[in-house]
Amino acid sequence: MAGLEVLYTCVTGSLTCPQDALVCFVHWEMIKGGYRCIGSGDEPRSGDRKSELLPADWSSNKELYSLRYEGADAKMLLKAVPVDSAVIFNLMNCSTQQVTDLTVNMKDHVDADHLDTFDRVFINGDGLSEKVRAQLLPPQEKKAGRRSLREDEDEAGGRRRREEDDPLRIPSRRPGPGTQHPWREPAVPPFATGGADLDPFGSRGGGGMIVDPLRSGFPRSGFDPSSGIPDILPPGAVPPGARFDPFGPIGRHRPGPDPDHMPPPGYDDMFM
Repeated sequence: MAGLEVLYTCVTGSLTCPQDALVCFVHWEMIKGGYRCIGSGDEPRSGDRKSELLPADWSSNKELYSLRYEGADAKMLLKAVPVDSAVIFNLMNCSTQQVTDLTVNMKDHVDADHLDTFDRVFINGDGLSEKVRAQLLPPQEKKAGRRSLREDEDEAGGRRRREEDDPLRIPSRRPGPGTQHPWREPAVPPFATGGADLDPFGSRGGGGMIVDPLRSGFPRSGFDPSSGIPDILPPGAVPPGARFDPFGPIGRHRPGPDPDHMPPPGYDDMFM
């Protein structure tokens, strides 16, 4: 009940009966609820102003207390009427004319012998505060745009379930983990594409080269590396159909002029 002691100390000089203490207590609950007091009486006055304090004449009439409050969205009129050993509180919304009421037994919550001592005047202050908030003050409505994280998660989960149950909904292309949908293509094994390039013997059926002159469909030349290359490779050194890049001229005894048929000028004997 932070702040109640300061308020009570400010009005201690005008407290003369137990109902004064109860009205002060309910006034502070109104302040905590977001309202500000704008004056006493039923009708507005020219000098009204918002304040957390009680008006100067708030307890001038011990038979009927009347206080006006203004909040963010409504103006309220509080009235308190002492009846025998109890006080009946009525709170009316000036716009909607809705009324809430609360009856408080003074002996249960106020010690009349210690009105000037804040520490001892109220009995079971927490219980009284709960009664005021639950029965008298208007319920606090949730403000738009301020929602808890759990509410957002619950709404998102409900929307997701509704989408999954919708028969006209197009399935998502991003299935959850562990979900295999029929429209997904089967996994491609490693090296399935381009694997023939790693197989020099052509056992995969495609050969080792992307453009293989031996499998291009055009007439092949008479050269067959599997039959051997004179003076370079013996027959059978290259497996049939294997990829083979010649590493030298095919046949060293090609027809044509001898590269050494014209010796340098003045060359007679290499041993001279």
